[in-house]
Amino acid sequence: MNIAKKVVFTLLLGLTFQNIGSAAEPNETARPQTGWYLFTSFRDNGQDGLHLALSRDGYTWTALNNDKSFLQPTVGAKLMRDPAIAQGTDGTFHLVWTSGWTTKESKQFGYASSKDLINWSEQKGIPVMQNEPKTRNVWAPELFYDKKEDLWYIFWSSTVTDKFPGGSNISEDNYNHRAYYITTKDFKTFSESKLFCDPGFNVIDSTMVMDSDRYILVCKDERLNPPKKNLRMATGKTPTGPFIHVSEPFTISWVEGPSLLKIGDTWFCYFDHYANPHYYGAVKTTDFKTWTDCSKEMTFPKDHRHGTVIEITESLAKTLQEKKD
Repeated sequence: MNIAKKVVFTLLLGLTFQNIGSAAEPNETARPQTGWYLFTSFRDNGQDGLHLALSRDGYTWTALNNDKSFLQPTVGAKLMRDPAIAQGTDGTFHLVWTSGWTTKESKQFGYASSKDLINWSEQKGIPVMQNEPKTRNVWAPELFYDKKEDLWYIFWSSTVTDKFPGGSNISEDNYNHRAYYITTKDFKTFSESKLFCDPGFNVIDSTMVMDSDRYILVCKDERLNPPKKNLRMATGKTPTGPFIHVSEPFTISWVEGPSLLKIGDTWFCYFDHYANPHYYGAVKTTDFKTWTDCSKEMTFPKDHRHGTVIEITESLAKTLQEKKD
């Protein structure tokens, strides 16, 4: 081999190894940083309030404000569990949460709003299920804004004693949940509580997104005997369904708190695996038919628990990163 050919061969060989090394580098190449994503969550029993985490790729999540609370709960039983967030067309962020375990503590859920996720409105309890006096609980409220109707839907899970058949539907403490909802345009006046989803079995932790011209509803199958405790999905033509074609489970058992986020052509469904070992994970899909577990690729703050994820602006992300209590 002459000197010129040897030099070329050496350069090509070096580039080849350089490319191999680049492919092995973490997220930057394999997962382009295309947006800013915010995850709400709580710690322990929810007594210290709202925690926020930030990500550029949907995989690596970093706690904000040194993982200190952004909002301390003051209503209901003074808990802030399952915090769900959504942004309105005017830029206002609306937050709802589970404010107590049972209706003896609070037959309501918590609500507050903010323009910057740092300064918050006065908290208030939104009373629900007044037309169902045997309601035992109000758990995991979620928000959905329907552009077609310019209307907010807020839905949650409740057990109403003796309302639905028991049997294999019963979960711990004889709970037998269904999903209910109210609507509002201004978060000041609300409709009466109505049944939102009854798939024929015990469900909690519903979440909903729009995909093309259909509404995708994901919820937890809460049946205990035999244990289900997994996530299923159904589709509807309106924000209130009827939700049909309930799928087979697309996660393992003992998961809850689903939240959906679309990045590029991929939908991620994040979840809280609350059994031992406790971890936060996710599955992903491009067609809502085939799901792949990507939990081992995920990184979350320690003790991150049941929240929701949304996309935010770069300027807001920078502001939140600068906050240090």
